[in-house]
Amino acid sequence: VQLQASGGGLVQAGGSLRLSCAASGRTFSTYRLGWFRQAPGKEREFVATVSGSGLIRYYADSVKGRFTVSRDNAKNTVYLQMNSLKPEDTAVYYCAASIGPSGNSPFDYWGRGTQVTVSS
Repeated sequence: VQLQASGGGLVQAGGSLRLSCAASGRTFSTYRLGWFRQAPGKEREFVATVSGSGLIRYYADSVKGRFTVSRDNAKNTVYLQMNSLKPEDTAVYYCAASIGPSGNSPFDYWGRGTQVTVSS
């Protein structure tokens, strides 16, 4: 499975960005997909995850109500819509895929990150 994230950039606080992550694989609709981020000097942290069907979504408390994760299985793509961005959202954002059978299976594949910078 190969993942390629895009859509990052520089935005002012309060603005919006939409990240995309295109994935390879014939069984894309079975993958649980996630978004993670890593700010300078900090550990990577969970942002959001979406089930294979797209019906089950989880978010970090820090992004609830502002970010929305979605997927288009016909396009093998997962999205992260980010609204009301804050300077503390500045980080490199990564998409990841889990091919395990349960919602607790680890994320096995990771894409290269895309930089999001939010100016105050």
